[in-house]
Amino acid sequence: MASVTLEKVESIWMDGKLIPWDDAKVHLLTHTLHYGLGAFEGIRAYQRADGKTAIFRLTEHINRLFDSCKICTIDVPFTREQVAQACIEVVRASKLPSAYLRPIVFLGYGALGLGSRESPVTTAVAAYKWGAYLGEEGLRRGIRAKVSSYVRGHVNSNMAKGKICGQYVNSILAKREALKSGYDEAIMLDSNGLVSEASGENLFIVRKGVIKTPPLSSAILEGITRDSMIRIARDLGLEVREETFARDELWCADEVFLTGTAAECTPVREIDDRVIGAGECGPVTRRVQDAFFDTVKGAVGKPARYPDWLTLV
Repeated sequence: MASVTLEKVESIWMDGKLIPWDDAKVHLLTHTLHYGLGAFEGIRAYQRADGKTAIFRLTEHINRLFDSCKICTIDVPFTREQVAQACIEVVRASKLPSAYLRPIVFLGYGALGLGSRESPVTTAVAAYKWGAYLGEEGLRRGIRAKVSSYVRGHVNSNMAKGKICGQYVNSILAKREALKSGYDEAIMLDSNGLVSEASGENLFIVRKGVIKTPPLSSAILEGITRDSMIRIARDLGLEVREETFARDELWCADEVFLTGTAAECTPVREIDDRVIGAGECGPVTRRVQDAFFDTVKGAVGKPARYPDWLTLV
């Protein structure tokens, strides 16, 4: 499942207030629609085993949203605390026990032109249902991927540390190419030919018991789920190295898995028609995956392992 059919919920938060879903509209001449300058986040809220709903690493996501806006030279007309509270309000108003949240900051209707600074800044948060991004079977068995013909942009041309609206065209083209060719996901190389990340996920490999992932100096997003997995893995006693590697090391890995808010922790069983390891979710991947879901969903009577990662709604 690479997309979601949206189902209406009661409200969307827009510029400081909750409004009906159908009233959350923008003008045809909205600046960001034409030029792509805007920033967004993807955040999950999980229903835990005790029935309570908790937003995963809300503070870190909102901080990254504001960092992305700084990269975009957009001044957000709300504080971080106000946007975080908006996320909580939207989840409550949606009445969804589990939800995907989409905060977004964009330039609205008022002026056009690449250098225009007259357009008003709009800030909004929506919540909707979204299951496993790459499918429940993908979470369990693993997915098939291909190395894309599209290259991740150089760090000085594509601001990789920001979740910037227009920059995702590169990922969309890579994803569409992969899906059209019969694969589930695209893996992208950087301008030096080294492995970068997938179209919308960070990437990890396991070789000889060691977990490796490209460093933050590479053309990759500073993933919050990536950071969570590194901490979880190290707390499990696993060695994690942040270093670059080429596609042949990717092919020869014992295990490969992808991480992201949407993808969570998804194993990769095949890349470029080459079977990875045993062609299924490997033991290291399963350990970190289980620990991740135990963290976000919990168990009745069992304290949260990383309570600072959870914001109760």
